[in-house]
Amino acid sequence: MTNVVACIDGSRATGAVCDYSAWASLQMQAPLTLLHVLDEGRYPVTTDMTGNIGLGSREILLDELAELDAQRNKLALQQGHHMLEAAQVRARKAGIEQVTMRQRHGDLSDTLLMLEHESRLFVLGIHGQDSSEQERESRHIGSHLETVIRSVHRPILLTPEKYQIPQSVLFAYDGSKTTEKGIDMVAKSPLFKGLPIHIVMVDADTEVNQKLLLDAQKTLANHGHEVTVALIAGEAEPALHEYQHQHQLDVLVMGAYGHSRIRQFLVGSTTTSMINNSETPVLILR
Repeated sequence: MTNVVACIDGSRATGAVCDYSAWASLQMQAPLTLLHVLDEGRYPVTTDMTGNIGLGSREILLDELAELDAQRNKLALQQGHHMLEAAQVRARKAGIEQVTMRQRHGDLSDTLLMLEHESRLFVLGIHGQDSSEQERESRHIGSHLETVIRSVHRPILLTPEKYQIPQSVLFAYDGSKTTEKGIDMVAKSPLFKGLPIHIVMVDADTEVNQKLLLDAQKTLANHGHEVTVALIAGEAEPALHEYQHQHQLDVLVMGAYGHSRIRQFLVGSTTTSMINNSETPVLILR
């Protein structure tokens, strides 16, 4: 479990994915892997003709279609290789010495699951290659993203289309075991070393919640972080985004699952909405 894995797909977020991955690699002093996954649904490796025996003259056309499939697949592989080479050059300019390029056929989430044992962080664009212009304008996440979030068990950094060096962090906290574990992960990880962190809970102002925030604050402070805590009212998504905008915080951190309103983030439309409406990177913790 050592590598930062950048998922390169040729979307408009690819440059930002490279830059945020390089930043994370430097922060964590971890090797960087540049990954391009060729979706077999879009570029099939082979065409199965076994059901077409006996079609006579149509076999010629089927052979030609199979050849076209093979050519498309070859061109897609070449395009992916060029993208990886360009990303490697960009990463080396950012100061990354250990850069590995990988190409895989198959489904993105399945590929990331296979790489989990050697990965510390996955980095993906919020809007992937398969997102249409209309989807990007209406802030819809990439087609594979929700499946990836639900499947993998490593932290996932989702990036917008433009890169900005992270200088501060907002941790969306709900007191659940998932977010308590997330606080401990952030405290021990070098990813946000030296950055101020705001721990924000959207809930009632009770003694229990105040104590939960205080405990979380102590955990981060004991690992050298400058910590601000806030307990605010309102609906989770707009309240958190408003707080983040008001305090100009560069990265939003949230747990994949919880037991309160934060749980809605990755259960149904609130999840999509929270990620879609973020103008900054979102780190998803598992």
